[in-house]
Amino acid sequence: MYRMDEKLGRIRAGKYAKGDFIIADAKDGDMGPSINSSGPNRAKDGTWTRYRTRAEFLDKIQQIVEQDIVDIMLTSVSNLEALNERGVYSNSRVKPVIRANDATDCWVFRGATYAKEPARPFRTANPAVAKALGTDLGLYSITFNNDLDADYFALDEFAAFREDALHNNFKYFLEVFNPNAPVGLAPEDIPAFVNDAMIRCLAGLSTRERPEFLKIPYNGPAALEELASYDPSVVVGILGGGAGTTRDCLELIAQIERYGARVALFGRKINLADDPLEIVRMMRAVADGDLNSEQAVREYHGALERQGITPTRALDEDAQITEAVLKAAA
Repeated sequence: MYRMDEKLGRIRAGKYAKGDFIIADAKDGDMGPSINSSGPNRAKDGTWTRYRTRAEFLDKIQQIVEQDIVDIMLTSVSNLEALNERGVYSNSRVKPVIRANDATDCWVFRGATYAKEPARPFRTANPAVAKALGTDLGLYSITFNNDLDADYFALDEFAAFREDALHNNFKYFLEVFNPNAPVGLAPEDIPAFVNDAMIRCLAGLSTRERPEFLKIPYNGPAALEELASYDPSVVVGILGGGAGTTRDCLELIAQIERYGARVALFGRKINLADDPLEIVRMMRAVADGDLNSEQAVREYHGALERQGITPTRALDEDAQITEAVLKAAA
């Protein structure tokens, strides 16, 4: 059994304890930003002239899996296949997961303007193929914009995916983004709108049709506490958002665990770190309560210094909380 399954079992049974918080590395950016999502190929002094190649990106994924701290590794189907060919998941307790759809609000590659329009559903991945490659779990994303036609179409396609998933005995977790092209919504209305839209679309689903857990933006303590307490059978996870400072990354872990989330799914915050392996180690330490976010930043910089890695930001700058939603609750 994968570590993720054991933790979800305890969480659903109401037996959550420190150590059960689930950490996922979202290395599925080739399904959206594409080449630049692989991250800069940095030298130890911080300089870089190109993005990583696919082979170099796969090396980074392999290192994270073999470190054996994250519970989930999310990739594209094509990269799952390549990792299987390398034998990366042989005897691993890290759950391989694929991105099951790639809606248009994820099409944010260089020069693209698709994400400025209301998200449209689209699927490249095939659940049957993913199962043949060794995973029965995928990420399905949906975005509500308070646009009747767009939201109706998105829900219709979500229903088609669920039917396909049931036919293939394929499970999913549900990502619900904040509106990318909202209609008639003030910024202060968005947290409640997202919570309500998400719960409404789950209300008509039986247990076997429901997602394993949710992946949503962190819209502050009140919105997260409302969602996490409304129905304890729905396990809430939070996406990482932008890269930010190291303190932003680690403070986000601390806050979401405190206010009821039980899963963190971080992409850029890991991939763009000066030392991805070390940031994962610090994330685990904060989630488990071994360090607070400020202590973890200082330990992280100490590790960079010992390895001779020049940090992107000086310690004093990197120890600052810069994201507004985090500052408000710090």
